[in-house]
Amino acid sequence: MSEAIRVSPGWLDLREGADAAARARELVGQLRRRLPAGGPLVIHDLACGSGAMGRWLAPLLPGRQRWILHDRDADLLTLAAAEVPGPAADGAAVAVETRLSDITQLGRDDLAGATLITASALLDLLTEDELASLVRACAGAGCPVLLTLSVIGRVNLAPVDQLDARVAAAFDAHQRRMTPRGALLGPDAVGAAVEGFRRLGADVVVRPSPWRLGAAEIGLAEEWLTGWVGAACEQDARLAADADLYRRRRLRQAQAGRLAVTVGHADLLVLP
Repeated sequence: MSEAIRVSPGWLDLREGADAAARARELVGQLRRRLPAGGPLVIHDLACGSGAMGRWLAPLLPGRQRWILHDRDADLLTLAAAEVPGPAADGAAVAVETRLSDITQLGRDDLAGATLITASALLDLLTEDELASLVRACAGAGCPVLLTLSVIGRVNLAPVDQLDARVAAAFDAHQRRMTPRGALLGPDAVGAAVEGFRRLGADVVVRPSPWRLGAAEIGLAEEWLTGWVGAACEQDARLAADADLYRRRRLRQAQAGRLAVTVGHADLLVLP
């Protein structure tokens, strides 16, 4: 996954609480019924970042757990290893190991023995070929797969502004932009993943997992809004003339507690 998008630890820390609140916990109940009773569980977390998925999920699953954290960023792996998740839902121990790896190059052997595979905020950053390769590797492991918080191209802001639709369209185009690796899937990733897994014979359950950002999430809302507008302008330079005033107007509303933001995501539970 050369020329990959680098994610800052600060951004991951800022979004961790909103991610935890947004994930579709209903899928965890379905997942628990498909895992071996009492463990031990071997869980591969792909593109783990600072380890937030483990901190959220490990306490919701019973039994001894060994989390194998994959990422191409050694600094993020160090952060993830420093804050071990757990304990498990029944008090059992949770252990962590890290692997410096490019998750788009994983083969079936890299996931051998997995009880569960997880990833968060990943699918929309992949190209069609990268996603297809990841689907094959996960399906080949023959275990459940939980993929959370993939963007789906739906953003709602209240109150409505006349520039919302233009910025949203430009941002979605940026999510699908061409890179040296190929065109990113962006909001099309969820549909492509569902189709890919089902083609290989798996059952896929999809549930919404939107961020809902209000006055209590002001820091995240401001950071997200700045990045959202910036990416839109990078994609469509014609927005630049109006975007600065739009961004400042929206930030003032957020700071005054008068802006509500809903960012659409979807979670997938894949059952072999």
